[in-house]
Amino acid sequence: MNAPSRPARPPQAPPIAMLAELTHRCPLACPYCSNPLQLTRREAELSTETWARVFREAAGLGVLQLHLSGGEPASRPDLVALVRAAREAGLYTNLITSGIGLTPARLAELDAAGLDHIQLSLQGVRADVADHIGGYQGGFARKMLLADAIRELGLPLTINAVMHRHNLDDLPESFALAAKLGARRIEVACVQFQGWALKNRAALQPTREQVEMAKAEVSKARAEYAGTLAIDFVPPDYFADFPKACMNGWGSTGLNINPEGKVLPCHAAEIIPGLDFWNVAGHSLAEIWQGPAFNAYRGTDWLPDLCRSCERVGIDYGGCRCQAMAIAGDPGATDPVCRKSPHRAKLDALILAETAAEAPDFDYRRMPKPERDTAG
Repeated sequence: MNAPSRPARPPQAPPIAMLAELTHRCPLACPYCSNPLQLTRREAELSTETWARVFREAAGLGVLQLHLSGGEPASRPDLVALVRAAREAGLYTNLITSGIGLTPARLAELDAAGLDHIQLSLQGVRADVADHIGGYQGGFARKMLLADAIRELGLPLTINAVMHRHNLDDLPESFALAAKLGARRIEVACVQFQGWALKNRAALQPTREQVEMAKAEVSKARAEYAGTLAIDFVPPDYFADFPKACMNGWGSTGLNINPEGKVLPCHAAEIIPGLDFWNVAGHSLAEIWQGPAFNAYRGTDWLPDLCRSCERVGIDYGGCRCQAMAIAGDPGATDPVCRKSPHRAKLDALILAETAAEAPDFDYRRMPKPERDTAG
């Protein structure tokens, strides 16, 4: 299946944000991991020097915000050097971390290197729940110690609360914990079913009742914590009537770089066949930003007639291409989340089947161990 053939188009305005996936290595084993099924091994990761060059190119292109992610970025021993390189390039730097692998001493080094912000993930508000979901005993306690160190340094903190069937009922406690930890913001991010998370969809899919409860709790908490805690809510796609503007529209505001240097319009874009994602080893970011993969689904002229004639076309830009691929098997289809989509009935049937049944056990995400050389 090939991407749509498109005439030449005017150059796209520069991106404002970049997600740098420094590594796929991670001590946690979260069943909702959105990283691809095939993980990049350590030996294939970009070097410190290459990342520093990419950061300079990003700043030159117009990027303002850099999000350092993974896997767990603290798995890289050069993390302090990478933060320093980002600061020298003039980028606002946000570290997205599980907290595992960060000590107060290392956190202080990151602060001195110029780190601007930390986004700390929480798998639950109690140790038993959080450690079960993350597949890492003692992880919750380590996160709490790190949160104390973040507060002592005065670094701005966002709590990233990934929510699903097993912890969505604890939403009020999640807001209270974020406030207690001194967070300025909490992102209530319901699981998006891409990558490994698709393998666990039946285990993670919340019920419609949970989703409606979550909407009410978010509304209540925004009033209760107004002025002290900003609350962002990313509701489950499958229960919406209309799709979100995925990434604010394909290739419009941001880019992702995976650990081996492929540059993607979004985190999951590699599932789409027929696209050639260029690598920073062979192309500059400026070339890639204006290249064929980023132009494939830009704008709205490629959309099916159903979407082009819709009054929401300038709001959601057809929704998520990866979701269309995952559910409809066609990245050019109307996003199945949309109530007008011919694929919506298939999505509703999936929801009904998965929420009516008892949730299966998690299929945890583990990094494959390197193969041993048995020669000789």
